[in-house]
Amino acid sequence: MKKIAVLFSVICMLGSVFSWAADPAATVSPEEAVKLLKEGNGRFIAGTSQHPNNDLQRRNTTAAQGQHPFVTVLSCSDSRVPVEVLFDRGVGDIFVIRVAGNVANGDEVGSIEYAVDHLGTPLLVILGHTKCGAVTAVVQSAELLGNIIPIGKSIFPAVVAAKKSNPKASGDALINDAIKANVWQAIEDIYRTSPITAARVKSGKLKVVGALYDIESGNVSWLGSHPKEGGLLSDKGH
Repeated sequence: MKKIAVLFSVICMLGSVFSWAADPAATVSPEEAVKLLKEGNGRFIAGTSQHPNNDLQRRNTTAAQGQHPFVTVLSCSDSRVPVEVLFDRGVGDIFVIRVAGNVANGDEVGSIEYAVDHLGTPLLVILGHTKCGAVTAVVQSAELLGNIIPIGKSIFPAVVAAKKSNPKASGDALINDAIKANVWQAIEDIYRTSPITAARVKSGKLKVVGALYDIESGNVSWLGSHPKEGGLLSDKGH
């Protein structure tokens, strides 16, 4: 009986190892990672979420063998933007950094470097969202207090860029333009302050893209790479 029990334990262990090796998190390309996210978002929109990788076996496997996320996502802290939920993914799938306004300051960039360089995620998504309170506050010149001030300062260049791009825009139109510009601003800040991230993009090991989440429809719109990525990567010795 003991031999049978030992054999059964070994089979279970091997099953966990093989299932982990086959996990897309460890093997996907940037394009395949985007495909997984699009498929998950489609299920979320349709109300047919599968809630993958949320069971006991997944928890035990990731606890024993570490995390191997297939994507890093920098998103807003807004409670209406639950990243794993809207992409219908589970434990160990997505390395998420959440901060008001999805800005990329020191702590956020350091977390990104850990994910893309140490964990080796092939895709980094900067995810903005509609009706972002942080961006709206800066557009409307609301008074910012305390430690919110640095967040506003990080968003301000995006508001300036939005106004310059469309001087006639105002109200919700300007806010929407600024939300999109803020995604590009975060990517610019990452490339400007993180030679590690820039080097991985240049080597082809990492792809960085922007995306926008509509909190009403649930849909994620994909913006692609920064329109000036080539120039950003060539600046300041990157």
